[in-house]
Amino acid sequence: MQLETRRSQRIHWAWWVAGVAFVALLGAAGFRSAPSVLIEPLHTEFGWSTGTISSAVSVNLVLYGVTAPFAAALMERFGMRKVVACALTLVAAGAGLTVFMTASWQLVLFWGIFVGLGTGSMAMAFVATVTARWFVKHRGLVSGILTAAGATGQLIFLPIIANMATSLGWRPASLVIAGVALVVVPVVLIFLRDHPHDVGTTAYGAVEDTPRPPKTKGAAARALQVLGKATKSGTFWMLAGGFAICGASTNGLVGTHFVPAAHDHGVPMTTAAGLLALVGVFDVAGTIFSGWLTDRIDPRWLLGAYYTLRGLSLVLLPHLFAATVEPPMWAFIIFYGLDWVATVPPTVALCRDRFGMSGPIVFGWVFASHQLGAAVAASAAGITRDHTGSYDLAWYSAGTLCAVAALLSVLIKRTPRNTDVTRPA
Repeated sequence: MQLETRRSQRIHWAWWVAGVAFVALLGAAGFRSAPSVLIEPLHTEFGWSTGTISSAVSVNLVLYGVTAPFAAALMERFGMRKVVACALTLVAAGAGLTVFMTASWQLVLFWGIFVGLGTGSMAMAFVATVTARWFVKHRGLVSGILTAAGATGQLIFLPIIANMATSLGWRPASLVIAGVALVVVPVVLIFLRDHPHDVGTTAYGAVEDTPRPPKTKGAAARALQVLGKATKSGTFWMLAGGFAICGASTNGLVGTHFVPAAHDHGVPMTTAAGLLALVGVFDVAGTIFSGWLTDRIDPRWLLGAYYTLRGLSLVLLPHLFAATVEPPMWAFIIFYGLDWVATVPPTVALCRDRFGMSGPIVFGWVFASHQLGAAVAASAAGITRDHTGSYDLAWYSAGTLCAVAALLSVLIKRTPRNTDVTRPA
């Protein structure tokens, strides 16, 4: 009777869970992307080189990705609510402690390690876990909406942080990030639920009751076990390789260096941050639409198209920078924004379809490769700027790599859906 009552509610619990997940993911994206607008203020105050500051961003990006599969395994053992609440607290600590730093190693510790671990626990593996547990119908669409939270977080936070860093200094900006992270904690504890059974219902669109998965012991061992089995599949390596290039051409390069690159051409930092935030505006639409398409079109072909179009836009970007924002740059912002993380819904779908119940953890490892690629690109682009005086080589290299990612995506073999090659014993 209780189950039927829950099912008859006007708003299914799955949508409340998705809403809270959206808020947490929105905050995580904003917190993680903040260093991109703090590069210049930190350089001005401490005299640290772009390469030195970028190294902290690289650590952040690596941990943001490497943490994901372990966080997915921790969510299997302890539940999403506890893991996300602890992650937000860690982000608050990292952002808040930066106001006391006096050396570059402290930047690596606070922004790199603390914030990297915290935001990594609320990364795209969290999206895969929410959609796998709470949705049967509209999985692709919900994946797109939750992924778009990253763009929305960037849209909200980047202009605010850039303006605060310019007018008040980077320390108040860091404290705002810490405060917002703490505010989200009670929302997560009150509204996020780990499984439909917690509220006496089923996943949205499920035709029958789905039993709660058994809690695993040893989250690290579980994550490593899944990795060991997944690496025997060519599909895993193609997804990981393509997603590493995805990270290099988004978070690592554009997300970290677009603002200072535009500033090199005479664009005010606040204007450049606003342009990067606009990428987030169009990314919301592009990612949601990509989720809708993922429910209808072979994800492999979607990935091939996305990487090809992104590569073309990056090759053209060095010719678009100018002291004033001209129509061609607006065209790039719109075009690139629509493609920014549109790759996530089809990649999540391929992980779920090829690896079954272990899909969220497998996607966590694929996402780790995304962030490793991002970290390499963030450091390499900073070093390129220090040695050549421009970012041109970085843009051209990223565009070329996107062609490789497109090829890897379309070469993924067709396999029966829901084939679980990494089912735990």
